[in-house]
Amino acid sequence: MPDDPKRPFHNPFGALSHLRGATPRSATSTTPPAEQVSPPDAATILRAVVRLERAGRGGKAVTVVEQLNLPPVERERWLTALKSALGCGGSVEGDTLVIQGDQRKRLPALLSARGVKKVTMAV
Repeated sequence: MPDDPKRPFHNPFGALSHLRGATPRSATSTTPPAEQVSPPDAATILRAVVRLERAGRGGKAVTVVEQLNLPPVERERWLTALKSALGCGGSVEGDTLVIQGDQRKRLPALLSARGVKKVTMAV
């Protein structure tokens, strides 16, 4: 039986109350994920071709980014950052980045922010 009827009988977090002021307010940075990873040198990323594709995917639309000329490790980093910034899924298929959904309006700005000189929209 507790001594004070106003206090809860068992508070599992009661012993942690002294740490309340020591917690940092912002553990993550406020920069969007697409800008956190530094782009490679400008000579490797002169152009990107963005197109919408539905064929062979069961009618689902995907946005394909081609001709980035990135090494495999960088492709994975770029894909992770773009998926986070766009809030969608995606994968790497060969030399292309495949992003779920129609992202053609939002993708050019993100690619330009990452250092791509020219973004071409293919039909």
